Amino acid sequence: MSQRAKDRRGASAGSANARASENAPGRDARLDNAKFILIALVVIGHAIEPLTDYGPSGALYYWIYFFHMPAFIMISGYLSRSFDASSKRVEKLVLSLAVPYLIFWALHQTFYAVERGGLPDTLSFLKPTWTLWFLVALFVWRLTVPVWQRLRWPVAISLAVSLFATTTDLGTTLSVGRVLSLLPFFVLGLSLRREHFAYLDRLWVRICSVLILAVTAVLAIPVSDRFSRDWLFWRDSLTDRDIDPIMPSLVIRLTFMGIALAMTFAVLALTPKRRTWFTSLGAYTLFVYLGHSVFLLVFKASPWYDLVSGPVGLVSTLMVAVGLTLVLCTPWVRKAMGWAVDPQLTWLLRQDGKGLAKAKDDASNATPRSEPAPKTSA
Repeated sequence: MSQRAKDRRGASAGSANARASENAPGRDARLDNAKFILIALVVIGHAIEPLTDYGPSGALYYWIYFFHMPAFIMISGYLSRSFDASSKRVEKLVLSLAVPYLIFWALHQTFYAVERGGLPDTLSFLKPTWTLWFLVALFVWRLTVPVWQRLRWPVAISLAVSLFATTTDLGTTLSVGRVLSLLPFFVLGLSLRREHFAYLDRLWVRICSVLILAVTAVLAIPVSDRFSRDWLFWRDSLTDRDIDPIMPSLVIRLTFMGIALAMTFAVLALTPKRRTWFTSLGAYTLFVYLGHSVFLLVFKASPWYDLVSGPVGLVSTLMVAVGLTLVLCTPWVRKAMGWAVDPQLTWLLRQDGKGLAKAKDDASNATPRSEPAPKTSA
């Protein structure tokens, strides 16, 4: 057989293997579609944040923040059900979340140092920068999976932990406030099973889903003018508010949780469950999540937001955000970012009798690879 024929045969085999991998029975097209939609909303929300003085931009920003991270977190919980805290799983967790966190923390801090002309206020890596709180939270949540799977009423217990935690000031170290505030969404995802998603295909559920998204879109207009965005960031304790931390603060927190949950299931119900042109892109949401933060830090320091405003500014920024999402999913960008997003630093890990775990962790199955600016965004 000629070398050229061998190359063609090898290429065909590689393509077949790639297609088989994409269509593997373990993958859920609905969830991959949903993760791509949600990561696009993450990028859009972060991109339009400087434009929120313009009414429609503020309403859109509020509507996105009603649910996008709780939805990501619930899907992350569902896709973390197999985590058993074995040494191999923990090694994967370190390589896929902890190491990228440290790399991008250093990149963020380097940008802040250049922008400010000096060292930032703190150099503690225990203080997550901007978007990196999610990696910290996911790392902690995954480690606790075996605990929640042993409890009889995990969702109810996690909700109680979340609500009681909001009545004290937890500070910003390791984003503990967000870790505990958003915990119920992760635990709910852990408690879901494949058969639960079958209910989303019913006609009446889809009709209700359209109504939910429409009502919340209208609701976002007055709410964005009357409620602080801090309610959407799930970051600060209720003791930091100007109203009583017990009543009505807890009621408001529960209301926002209910809105987030209803919108999450509404989006999932309306998300195609068949393969689409963007299904495969749902496997690369970690690249988008980490990559867009660096790009937008630079972008927000540029003259762009001084030059655009009003409807033209909103539409053009939306186009930039969607384009950025797609570009970060391309093979050449992923290859260029691989050293930071998917590092193979196995030398960090101790060897045991079985050797180092060499498999990569598909972090998107939880962040969103198959999931705002420093003080003002989530």
